[in-house]
Amino acid sequence: MRRGCPGVYAWAATLLVLCVAVTLSACGGGVDPKMQPRDGSADSVVQSDDTGTTGTTGEEDKTPEPVLEPSSCPDDGSNCVVARGRVLYVEKVDPDGDGDAHFVTTSSQSVTLPGITIFDVRADLRPDPLPGPGDLVGGAGPVYPGHAGQKQIEVTEFHVAK
Repeated sequence: MRRGCPGVYAWAATLLVLCVAVTLSACGGGVDPKMQPRDGSADSVVQSDDTGTTGTTGEEDKTPEPVLEPSSCPDDGSNCVVARGRVLYVEKVDPDGDGDAHFVTTSSQSVTLPGITIFDVRADLRPDPLPGPGDLVGGAGPVYPGHAGQKQIEVTEFHVAK
């Protein structure tokens, strides 16, 4: 059983505290009714320019959501978990020198902590270039404790959204 990096758990805990603090600070104000579209739909805001013409904004202004290849566990894969999430932190160089990378992500699968999943990606599965903060990643593999005792997915399959 491989052990994770000592700093990953500390970073995950720090990021979790920061996320909670930001979320709580954003909860105070409520919604300004003057900022809402008249029909209640955010995708049908009508704008007017100086020429008097009108147009709608919404769907055509949105960038397409990145596509993430699905991951799966083998039928006989005990302790295997599939997860996906947005990268919060990347540990590019693992102190033990084995060439793996660690990705701390926000994830509804909550493998490591509530809302957090850590992916331990061994050297032969390491993507080039490495994804960075905000990128969507996903993978599958068994869950093992890292160096600090945190749960992390030691991926057998890893994907980056394109």
